[in-house]
Amino acid sequence: MNARTEPGPAAPGATARPPLLRELLLVATLFLLYKAGRRLAAGHTGEAFRNAHRVWDLERAAGLPGEGAAQSLLLRDGTLIHLANTYYATVHFPATAAFLVWLYLRRPAHYRWARRVLAALTAAALALHLAFPLAPPRMLAATGLVDTARLYGPSVYGPPQADRLANQFAAMPSLHFGWALAVAVGLLVATRSRWRPLWLLHPLLTLLVIVGTANHYWLDALVATALLGLALAVVRPPRRTAVPARRARGPLPAAEEPAPAGAGR
Repeated sequence: MNARTEPGPAAPGATARPPLLRELLLVATLFLLYKAGRRLAAGHTGEAFRNAHRVWDLERAAGLPGEGAAQSLLLRDGTLIHLANTYYATVHFPATAAFLVWLYLRRPAHYRWARRVLAALTAAALALHLAFPLAPPRMLAATGLVDTARLYGPSVYGPPQADRLANQFAAMPSLHFGWALAVAVGLLVATRSRWRPLWLLHPLLTLLVIVGTANHYWLDALVATALLGLALAVVRPPRRTAVPARRARGPLPAAEEPAPAGAGR
């Protein structure tokens, strides 16, 4: 009996690309719901600052390094801190969108998985924003940190009392870091290049930026990592399609056909 060398038939729809218009509407709806939810969490100024003191004290009790170490590194050069502020302001959404677009075009099955993971992570983050408003370290005088975006630019935030576009008291968890880590994990899973571990530079650089600009505490990134781990545990990854080492061969060429009995005698 000959061993089967061809892979079995793929499951129906396993790699089918979902309709583009539906996906655009779905992602846009999820984004609008998230923005609306963040606005619901705004306005809890007193609670946000009390929680900020608790987080700061907890980090010191746990022996975490001070956020000031990361900020001092960036403040050594005005150009460096300006680049960090620019990275914080401009990379977050475009990088995540480019990741989803690439998966949609090149890895449809991984796209569905990544979209669900990001949706689960974002929903969990929104619930925590509502339950635990938190002022960022740049607003907390006890940290000794400065608002680098306000001093060196560019800044995406206005005064908290007048900022109608963003909820600045939604520091925990950091979705800047959570999404960056999700993008890196997604690309590690979806690609096979030997250079793919370099994708981890994106969340590592994001971590330096969010802490160094005093927009987040270390704990914000740790909580985002834990929530992403839960999302990855809940959302089933796509099945890896087996690639046969050698396809079934057709008829042997004449030079390889066995010689008839008695030939060459």
